[in-house]
Amino acid sequence: MSTPERPEASERREPSERPVPSERLAEAIELLSAHPVVDGHNDLPWALRRHVRYDLDRMDIAADQSAHLHTDLARLRAGGVGAQFWSVYVPSRLTGDDAVSATLEQIDIVDQLLARYAGELAPALTADDMESARREGRIASLKGAEGGHSINNSLATLRALHTLGVRYMTLTHNDNNAWADSATDEPGVGGLSAFGREVVREMNRLGMLVDLSHVAATTMRDALDTSAAPVIFSHSSSRAVCDHPRNIPDDVLGRLPGNGGVAMATFVPKFILPAAVEWTARADDNLRAHGFDHLDTTPEAMKLHRAFEAENPRPIATAATVADHLDHMREVAGIEHIGIGGDYDGTAFTPAGLDDVAGYPNLIAELLTRGWSHADLAKLTWSNAVRVLRDAEAVSRELRETRPVPNATIDSLDA
Repeated sequence: MSTPERPEASERREPSERPVPSERLAEAIELLSAHPVVDGHNDLPWALRRHVRYDLDRMDIAADQSAHLHTDLARLRAGGVGAQFWSVYVPSRLTGDDAVSATLEQIDIVDQLLARYAGELAPALTADDMESARREGRIASLKGAEGGHSINNSLATLRALHTLGVRYMTLTHNDNNAWADSATDEPGVGGLSAFGREVVREMNRLGMLVDLSHVAATTMRDALDTSAAPVIFSHSSSRAVCDHPRNIPDDVLGRLPGNGGVAMATFVPKFILPAAVEWTARADDNLRAHGFDHLDTTPEAMKLHRAFEAENPRPIATAATVADHLDHMREVAGIEHIGIGGDYDGTAFTPAGLDDVAGYPNLIAELLTRGWSHADLAKLTWSNAVRVLRDAEAVSRELRETRPVPNATIDSLDA
């Protein structure tokens, strides 16, 4: 997909934006060579489905795909990415067995990518696998399911996804499911239902990370009350900095040290820049008026976005915008409990300087100018994410000894 234009007028720039010294950028690149980025969320699999129906000969990420995608192998290397959670997302308009089948297709394309680009991408199921990949100079590749609708209210399907390599599941996407409330839907069950809490407990037993991006604040709190293992937010930022329901309230961020979890800041402008919230709502309405889904990033949809943007100048987020979120998240949750989840290839627009997966050094350079130490940045980029998976694995080993495999149904628990 196309990348956003840089701001042309000072009034469209963030107040905190300033040029990053070249020596800071060089320092950031060097730091990332030792402590690469673990990114919590990339939607390349869905982009490949939408653009070429998974035809990897037509969209080969070993070649330059900057005209179509945020992601290819060369830009992952340039960005200092050492591990990637590839989203096996399917939209919540797909329900029942259709959602399960589409999720299986998403898992399959990630496996195809790993086989085709084995010299660059390393399959990873565990924290040890992530460390091994880093030593080998390959990009550790993990899978994350985005939306509990993918399991069709079935604990057995949840277990099957884990067997196929899924290592986190986002409890909802943009719509509620039968057992969990979404941040962008009307309240349904009031957070998690009894079956929803059983889903969380079974994810703990399996060693699958509970991902609280996209869920309502009530669901976040219920999950934290239920989970015996650390949770993650794979791509969410601070609600105090940008008041959007997709972001994390401070009271929830403040619980992460007690839980051991990690909140991974996203780059999506409409979630991080207050001025972009209203603009994006109008741009999304424009897409719908022309018969497109508001999440569509195909060339046809982007052409409409660009025409709208020409008439309605778009507020521009920057690397400094993301850094403002990370500063606040660090203050509330602590350095041990934050990370990065860009959401590349899942958004029509990206911040200036973070246009694609090659941009991470610009964010690290910005944080260096703000006085972040190398030790703290190493936690942000690499060690926090590895630790949270390792801790979830430890909880899983304990629970597998004490907790029988559950076969409860949603009807039996939520009747």
